[in-house]
Amino acid sequence: MICDEESISAVLNRLRRAQGQLAGVIAMIEEGRDCKDVVTQLAAVARAIDRAGFKIVATHLKECLNEANAGRQAPMTEAELEKLFLALA
Repeated sequence: MICDEESISAVLNRLRRAQGQLAGVIAMIEEGRDCKDVVTQLAAVARAIDRAGFKIVATHLKECLNEANAGRQAPMTEAELEKLFLALA
């Protein structure tokens, strides 16, 4: 997982923001708000979650490279990297 405290904080902030946005979307739907407004906010939630995922992947890749360069861990294979990225697609 993520070992860098700064990265953990950034990911958690993005996820908490997404959680708040999602609560807002739910409230908008319950209030019968306009479809366009709901979809716009839902897209913002999806982007926030995607960015959190990308931050996790980027941090993990950085840690893997550092570990591999230090000889403590084997580098990820191309297939493993592809699978990790496709998980966010």
